[in-house]
Amino acid sequence: MGWRRNAVRGGSVSQTSAGAERTEEGRGGASAEDEVVGICRDLIRIDTSNYGDDSGPGERAAAEYVAEQLAEVGLEPKIFESRPGRASTVVRIEGEDTSRPALLIHGHTDVVPANADDWTHHPFSGEIADGCVWGRGAVDMKDMDAMTLAVVRDRMRSGRRPARDVVLAFLADEEAGGSHGARYLVDNHPELFEGVTEAISEVGGFSFTVNENLRLYLVETAEKGMHWMRLTVDGTAGHGSMTNDDNAITELCEAVARLGRHRFPVRVTKTVRAFLDELSDALGVELDPEDMDETLARLGSIAKIIGATLRNTANPTQLGAGYKVNVIPGQATAHVDGRFLPGHEEEFLADLDRILGPRVRREDVHSDKAVETTFDGALVEAMQSSLRAEDPIARAVPYMLSGGTDAKSFDDLGIRCFGFAPLKLPPELDFAGMFHGVDERVPVDGLTFGVRVLDRLLDQC
Repeated sequence: MGWRRNAVRGGSVSQTSAGAERTEEGRGGASAEDEVVGICRDLIRIDTSNYGDDSGPGERAAAEYVAEQLAEVGLEPKIFESRPGRASTVVRIEGEDTSRPALLIHGHTDVVPANADDWTHHPFSGEIADGCVWGRGAVDMKDMDAMTLAVVRDRMRSGRRPARDVVLAFLADEEAGGSHGARYLVDNHPELFEGVTEAISEVGGFSFTVNENLRLYLVETAEKGMHWMRLTVDGTAGHGSMTNDDNAITELCEAVARLGRHRFPVRVTKTVRAFLDELSDALGVELDPEDMDETLARLGSIAKIIGATLRNTANPTQLGAGYKVNVIPGQATAHVDGRFLPGHEEEFLADLDRILGPRVRREDVHSDKAVETTFDGALVEAMQSSLRAEDPIARAVPYMLSGGTDAKSFDDLGIRCFGFAPLKLPPELDFAGMFHGVDERVPVDGLTFGVRVLDRLLDQC
């Protein structure tokens, strides 16, 4: 399988043939720690921008690259293409005890778009600078893809099988809801995940340094559900110079402003309660969920993620109306990113309709459920022990992700899903700001730490 990717030279992006510009780190018989940076850079250099409308390059090149990395060490991966260019790679690795339920490690290879003019280093360069690998996908989530590949390649070369069967899935389309990736595989190829009971993936296992004696590692056990929606108001079209009391734009903008300024009530779920209890113990203070401003201020870069898990949210993201400055349009539209807490979807939708009012028509563009599992069991214990072996002051704690992942699809198969992509981060790094942000980057030391933890996990879980 020849793979093609985008290589960066002099700030411009050009297509190169397979291997022509492949990075040199970690090839041949190198260890996982030697290899992970090079693999991460290779993956970043493959432009898999997902615009949500099939106009991007797709994930086929990344799927082929992943398949080559796996086949090179004796595995037999398969590529599944849900539609032209939208490709995922899956492989099963036999464990020491095949009678045990299997573990799924899944990651997505698509990324959100990036405007190169806004970045310090080209978003598809995989540049190494200031101790970090820079580029779109560096934390969301080609870092975890690279760590997984590096660990598996090292174990296969050295003949070290995992404790139980492991299914690897490198997926398309997560950034647009997963319809062409995880959802497609779950609906059309559920046999790939036969016997799988637990899964790990992105946005968990990252560190938050409390003090010199304690570092919390946040493991995702829940995530909010989503309603991405289109709002529409119909009005009376007319000449822009005349008085119009039925202006669709005016009506819509007033409704959108009400929604954008509304603060939904605090609702403490079991995961958030568990996190707050752990945080209270770590900080040595009693926390009041209704008055979290002071506490959130102490959480640095993760404050935005944690703050958004205390309540439902609805953020206007797009507006559209009209075609000419002197014509009052007969219709105006807006798009809103709505997220609801587990167990609070009906309340969320009722609040939306009350806030928006009767003139606004609401319809889903994409919706998916909230998911939540408990923070217990052998896999959780293995996460904790693997972290502590590499960081003696580590403590794993559960938390809720304010966004969503492919866990929503795998939950339909009865799989318990956790976010565990282990990274030991410098306290000053704005980790939350890396997701979909400008100058996304991951510390090199974080990648090598992650492969050590994942390697231990595969022995212990």
